[in-house]
Amino acid sequence: MKMLVLLFLYGLLGSCLVSAKTLHHKFVIKETKYTRLCSTKDILTVNGQFPGPTIYASKGDTIFVDVYNSAGSNITIHWHGVDQPRNPWSDGPEYITQCPIRPGGKFTYKIILSEEVGTLWWHAHSAWDRATVHGAIFIYPEKGSSFPYPAPYKEIPIILGEWWKADVDQVIAEALRTGADPNISDAYTINGQPGDLYNCSKQGTFKVLVEHGKTYLLRLINGAINNELFFGIAGHKLRVVGTDGGYIKPFDTNYVMITPGQTMDLLLFANQQSLNKSSAKNNRYYMATRPYASADGVEYDNSSATAIIEYKNQRSKLSPPSTSSPLFPVLPADNDTNAATAFTAKLRSLDSKDHPADVPKDIDERVIITIAMNILPCNDSDPCSGPFSGRLASSLNNISFQSPVIDILDAYYHQIPNVYGKKFPSEPPQYYNFTGEDLPRLLLTPKRLTEVRMVEYNKSIEVVFQGTSLLAGENHPLHLHGFRFYVVGRGFGNFDKEKDQKGYNLVDPPLENTVGVPKNGWAAVRFRASNPGVWFMHCHLDRHTSWGMTTVFIVKNGKTPEAQMLPPPKDKPKC
Repeated sequence: MKMLVLLFLYGLLGSCLVSAKTLHHKFVIKETKYTRLCSTKDILTVNGQFPGPTIYASKGDTIFVDVYNSAGSNITIHWHGVDQPRNPWSDGPEYITQCPIRPGGKFTYKIILSEEVGTLWWHAHSAWDRATVHGAIFIYPEKGSSFPYPAPYKEIPIILGEWWKADVDQVIAEALRTGADPNISDAYTINGQPGDLYNCSKQGTFKVLVEHGKTYLLRLINGAINNELFFGIAGHKLRVVGTDGGYIKPFDTNYVMITPGQTMDLLLFANQQSLNKSSAKNNRYYMATRPYASADGVEYDNSSATAIIEYKNQRSKLSPPSTSSPLFPVLPADNDTNAATAFTAKLRSLDSKDHPADVPKDIDERVIITIAMNILPCNDSDPCSGPFSGRLASSLNNISFQSPVIDILDAYYHQIPNVYGKKFPSEPPQYYNFTGEDLPRLLLTPKRLTEVRMVEYNKSIEVVFQGTSLLAGENHPLHLHGFRFYVVGRGFGNFDKEKDQKGYNLVDPPLENTVGVPKNGWAAVRFRASNPGVWFMHCHLDRHTSWGMTTVFIVKNGKTPEAQMLPPPKDKPKC
């Protein structure tokens, strides 16, 4: 009997050990013709698809993706929200952890899943290529586990994006040439389609057929280039159950606010009672997205993208054609900071027995980082088109990051000199009323440098992101590669380390990889630096990244082999 029990336990252990899988995918980057808004253009795609293919995996799996560049420009791919333990070589940001894949080239990315579960995504991390080169990652619980919420009948990826009639690379290239703000997008999209409210778009509107009484998991991703977005579905509440590849305490809401880079898992309960009537008048509902535009005086795309939720006919398995006008959701106004703040304040880690919150209670190092919009001077004889005839820029701690021509990871690993400096400051170089009005113009000019922050292995780090009102205060989504962090505090005005720390949530704060720093406010995050490597940190509004609102954290190796970076892959692209 004892032998049978031992064999049974051994079998269970063995099944756990072999539950992680190795998966393989092939991505071919190529130009493909797509028609939107009455016009056709070539866009970059993966395997001809826009959005690109969904990757399905389970917690702990390893994924190899062979990326072939059959396009006419450089490309890299980032696996957004994947920690990539000890493996920055496959993280993807151009000239930070790799040189780009040249036209005709190939690189095999190794994606190592560890603690992530839920929804993440992948996207290009070169220029503005992610406008069309992106797709979802569905990560299921490991074998023998399940979601800590009702099992959905079906899953539906919902990727929010932006569409320009012009070539997006030309849009940002022209802005960088003139120093002005780039042209705004011509439409928002839901799964690549603008929806009914735009010209020439009704026929392609994304539609979902649902059955009354069923539960659907919406895997929501904000893949927009430059806009935070509100999202909702008419006639239905949404239950938020996950963010950024982790679980949260469930709560119901009429809308969500999601920043570029963030993901959310939402339960949709198809429970509208109107279907019990003989009339099918109200069996169609719009899901819609519109911008949350927090910056005063900054132009933005103020349109709305739509898709349609349609209930199947109760009396037939087939859904008959419906001509009824869908109901439209009630979404907050574009500038409703109170609505954005109220939603974000509801996010809490699940913090259950099986999914505890491991928040660093004590910290070894605090870094305070100001986020600012800036202006660089131009030649008087050839003025730029930005404010005060200057060139728009942005910065962290008054440093507007200058991208190198050799990737920083290679320079760090091989000790190549003069590629980057190690003096990114631990606090603002100058203190002033960061969120005040009528600030002196002399504060607008940043330094142009390539500075990184060196971090000792396994130290507990707190980063306080301090927004500023220079040029225009705005909600900034800050993303850190290689880590998810606990958002322990948020507030408006200037951070007060004596007062504001007392209000920290150190019990069940949300675990995120992209944090929205409130307009003219601050956000504090904590993480343990247990992932050695070179990790990019940047605003996920791409125009701000293009202007320099970025830096790099280099986490040093620990003492044991298990605490050190993996060696570089043999096929990594060369600069």
